Amino acid sequence: MERVIKYYETESGESPVRDFLRELDDLTLAKVLAVFKLIETQPIVPKKFFMKFSGQDLYECRIEYSGQIYRFLAFWEKGAIVILTHGFEKKTQKTPPKEIKKALDYKADWQRRKK
Repeated sequence: MERVIKYYETESGESPVRDFLRELDDLTLAKVLAVFKLIETQPIVPKKFFMKFSGQDLYECRIEYSGQIYRFLAFWEKGAIVILTHGFEKKTQKTPPKEIKKALDYKADWQRRKK
């Protein structure tokens, strides 16, 4: 089963994921995009890269590179489409509640506009 990754966009066309990706150096960006491609193409994605995150129907793409941990929160759309809401560098054991709220707000906005 192939998946398609899409980036959430606001009504004005801004993309928090693209904005975050622009901040990464070239080697980190290459690693992140390689993991995205793995998620799209592998029938079974290792949980270390992509797994259900919370009881809110959110998922987490986790990428560790050069001693840093990068997270992208996501949700599913129409079965095989993964919508990445935004990315951040995780510096603590627990995901900050503000990042979860941001993902839920983006998901609600996406679903409202898709109706």
